[in-house]
Amino acid sequence: MINVRQYGAMGERVIGHIDGVVPGAVFPRRTNVKRANLHGDTMRGISRLKDTDGSYVADAIVLNGGYEDDEDDWVRIKYTGASPDKEKSKDGKRLLHSQSWEYRDNAALKLSFERGYPIRIIRGPEGDSRYSLPGNYRYDGLYRITASRTTFSKTPAPDGSPIEICQVDLERLPDPEQELTPAEREVASALLRQEVRLKAEVNETTSDCSESGDGESERFPTTRATSIQRIVRDAAAARRIKELYDHECQVCGMRLVGPDGKPYSEGAHIRPLGNPHNGPDVERNILCLCPNCHVRLDIGAVVIDEDWSIIVRAGVFGHDVRSVLKRHKKHRVHEEYVQYHRDWWQKKSRPSQE
Repeated sequence: MINVRQYGAMGERVIGHIDGVVPGAVFPRRTNVKRANLHGDTMRGISRLKDTDGSYVADAIVLNGGYEDDEDDWVRIKYTGASPDKEKSKDGKRLLHSQSWEYRDNAALKLSFERGYPIRIIRGPEGDSRYSLPGNYRYDGLYRITASRTTFSKTPAPDGSPIEICQVDLERLPDPEQELTPAEREVASALLRQEVRLKAEVNETTSDCSESGDGESERFPTTRATSIQRIVRDAAAARRIKELYDHECQVCGMRLVGPDGKPYSEGAHIRPLGNPHNGPDVERNILCLCPNCHVRLDIGAVVIDEDWSIIVRAGVFGHDVRSVLKRHKKHRVHEEYVQYHRDWWQKKSRPSQE
């Protein structure tokens, strides 16, 4: 967890990236989120920020329970706008009256959509159980608003009449467009310098070949610094899980220690990241594994059953696996990811019907 003392050193609140804060940063309270300049309020879901023309736009959203019409699928979010407290039910999940795009927070959200501004997403402890951290808030990066609409709530008003809601769709920006750390910025700069140098060498070589009459000059591949935005590094979520288990493998119990005395383990995603799986990079989707068991998980040699027992589906040699997955009381692996992994490999192992 980031030291609260350093929040005051974070960059000023702006649209998009906040200097010094990267996706995966965890905060104990909403006040800490505000001090980090990720969000401008400690109560509202939608944060507003004055744009250069004096109008207010939305710069951030906290997902922490929300309305019953909200949907969170990590990569894509369906978010219901705001209403005054007097227009909500006691549990805050249902509306008593229709929403309006003229309401200050909703108007700011719509203007950000029209201007193409990114939105910072912070997930709270009362959010979707697949992603939330008990008792903490986590900054999960930048999303773009892809659509806005007026639609109807699932639940009608107390008098039976339909309730109109203001709703937007958000999509997470690709990882290369997320915040870079200072070290990553330095690497990107180094890559850019290297690209410029290689291009100069290629141009010089091409010129020499042309002068010699050789029409088939060799083209050296160059690195596009814009496509390599970040170095391979431990994501914050994986690092926290590995520290929680002190680098002991949850599947086999092995704890590797190098000659320098430092332990080594890997953060393994149960539902893989990227297409076609689109798993989230969150603690509830990560296991602390040794390299061998990481491979076993990735190729489906082991899967986890509903009762958390470990099923060996292919030959496993070397260190024996546990009968039941080790789980720390502070690590709430979500059953949905375990089921996804199990179903995926069961489907892959079925013989083709063609």
